[in-house]
This record gives sequence, structure tokens and C-alpha cells, in this order.
Amino acid sequence: TLIWQKVFSPKNSAKYISEDHDFILVYCRNSDVWRPTLLPRSKESEDRYGNLDEDSRGPWASSDLCARNYYGEGTYSVICPSGRVINGPPHGTYWRISKSKFEELNRDKRIWWGEDGNNMPRQKRFLSEVKDGVIPQTLLTYKLVGHTQEAKKELLEFVSFENTENVLNSVKPTRLLRHLIKIGTKPDEQDLVLDFFSGSAPMAHAVLEQNKEDSGNRKFVLVQLPEPLKTEENAAKYISDLGKSRIRNVITKIRSELEGQLDLENHQQIDLGFKVLKLDRSNITPWRAPDKTISDSDLLQQMELNVDHIDPNASQEDLLYELLLKAGIKPTESIEKIELAGQSLFAIADNALIIHLQGTSSQEVIDAVLALAPSQFICLDKAFHGNDQLKANTVKTFATFNQGKEGVDRIEFRTV
Repeated sequence: TLIWQKVFSPKNSAKYISEDHDFILVYCRNSDVWRPTLLPRSKESEDRYGNLDEDSRGPWASSDLCARNYYGEGTYSVICPSGRVINGPPHGTYWRISKSKFEELNRDKRIWWGEDGNNMPRQKRFLSEVKDGVIPQTLLTYKLVGHTQEAKKELLEFVSFENTENVLNSVKPTRLLRHLIKIGTKPDEQDLVLDFFSGSAPMAHAVLEQNKEDSGNRKFVLVQLPEPLKTEENAAKYISDLGKSRIRNVITKIRSELEGQLDLENHQQIDLGFKVLKLDRSNITPWRAPDKTISDSDLLQQMELNVDHIDPNASQEDLLYELLLKAGIKPTESIEKIELAGQSLFAIADNALIIHLQGTSSQEVIDAVLALAPSQFICLDKAFHGNDQLKANTVKTFATFNQGKEGVDRIEFRTV
């Protein structure tokens, strides 16, 4: 449980006690395996390391060798390089390590006695040997991760509101979200950040900004119900409209910041695109098995209704994305329109999937698809209407191509 200090001054309107914090729950799938990503050290933290004795092992910082907790071997005396005898640690404390360990560290010049060799001993910890970063802490101060007023200021910077009552009050600052992203992801592992209550899309904003900072390749998926605004605006009817507007404006800002910069850290490789998908009914009428008592004429009529089972009002894009999802392909994969044998087809994820959505097909098209050797080929069934021989030949052609092949070499052929 993390504690976020969400405000920086007491609320005088509070009836009893000003509520200054919120809780953030952190879960992991397997606590035996998962470890948080270490946070980068601040300049202040780096400045704690020096090299007062010009140790060849590099910069170091000293840590206290005394602890309050009882340790059975922690009450011995030590002799300073100056010759002064220290009978033991201060009253009420114990040395953290045994006498033999202390002497071992001292021989290795890992004990600091002060510049005159007469101080209370401290252990030297070399920067080259400590963890490559800082362990995250449960207390998140507003100075570290931002506060609610900062969050609202960010929202108003990237979203134009016509009506004040539409300004959201529960938005999170991107510094807070970026802090969590840094703990839970790594820049180069193609991590996916999911936000099921996206609101005005501060999570997308945070992912884009974090990718810009560390040249990361994180992706985001945001989900938002079509919740209407309190007052409909010309450019926004739902809360999700605010999110789309914000993402576009953030991308525009990042692009302008990157223009003219030397690309020394692959900033130009940052993915600054996004797609918006809306949940809708299927564009394909499913076959419903008739009742056993149905008459032959009614069965024939039902079959005729399913000859053309594609919604005539569906656009190619509508049908394309539905087929992507049904084929197990992410809708964020690359989509390219290609020309094969005089017809337009869609190539997805570098030809991993080819989709043919035009109403007619030909042997030349089939041969051209085989030449690309995709993992899947999906074609509209109506492309074979009136040409049963072409459909039979296509099935046989793919079966012959797949004969004796296994795994990725095979092509799965389907019609819808």
C-alpha cells in the first residue's frame, strides 16, 4: 500500500480533519519472482558519494555501523588508527557486524575513521557496488509525484473546455503515474500499460512522456465507458472525447519538442500514434442452427438469408478490425493496403495475416497470396459466389502448399 500526499495545504473546509492523502494498492502476479524496477538516483543522492581518501575503487559514501537492535556479537572494543581505544558503540546501541567481520573490512580499507583517523568508525559503501538505482518507497510526497492541483492544471493545458462543470476533479498528475510506470515497467521490454478507467487519459499522457524521457517502447490500452459529460460541448459529448483530445495534443507537443533535436537517444523512434476502437455489434451474421422441426422450405429460406451474411452498411475498416480480433491479432499491429493481381488486400503485421475483403477473387489473387506466404489468409466467402470451382481449387491449392509442412510454414486459409 503506497501513500500519496495528494494536497500540499490543509483543507479549511474539512469538517473534522483535512484529508491530505490517498492510497495506491500494488499487486503482482508472483511475489517470489517480481521485483520493482529501481528508480534513477537523484543528483542529490549522487552527490553523497565522494572519495576523500582517493580510494582506487572510486566514489563511496559512509554508513553508520551502530544499530539499536540487539546483536550478541556487537559489544566489542575497537582501536582507531590514531591509537584511541573505543570501548564499544554508544550506550543503547550495538555494532551491526561481528568483530571478525569488522577486522576483515578494516584490513580491506572499507572502514572510514575520519580524516584524522580518530572518529567513530563508519563503513564505506562504493558507488560501483551498490544497486544501480534507488529502491521505491511507500511514501509518495507531492514534491516527488505531484498533487491534485497540478493534475487539474495539466488537464486544462491539454483539453479545452467550453463549460467549467465538465472539468474532471479526480484526475491524477502525470508525475504520479510516471513514477508508478517506472516502478512497474522497463523501457526496452515492450511493456503494456492498461487503464480500465481512463477518464481524460492521463495514463496515456504519462506513458508518452516517459517513453520520450528514456526512449522506451511501452504501449498503452485505455478503456472508458461512453459516459456523457454533464453538459454536451461542440467538440466533446463523452468523457472519452476529452481523452482523445488530450492524447492528440500531447503528441503534438512532443513532436514539436523533438523537431530539430539531434537524435542521440533514438527519440525519433518513439511511437507517437494511437488508435480509437469502439465496441459495437458484429458485422457478420452468425449461422443459427434451425430447429429440428423446421420445414424444408423454411430451411431453404434461412440458408438464402445467410448467402450474404455481411452487414451491407459495414465499411471495410469495420470488417477489417473485427476480423483482426477474431484472428487473434492485436488491433495495434501495422496495417498496409497492398495491390495483388489488380485487387486491393490488407497486409497485417508484415504479411503475417492477409485479408481479402473485395467481392470477387481469382486464381491470380490466390497465387499472389501464396507467394507472400502469410501465416493466415482470410477471404470473404462471397468472393467465390457463382464460382464453386475456384473455391474448390483454392482449398486444394492451400492444402497442397501446406502438405508436409509444420508450424509457421503452414498457411491457415479461412472464409467468412
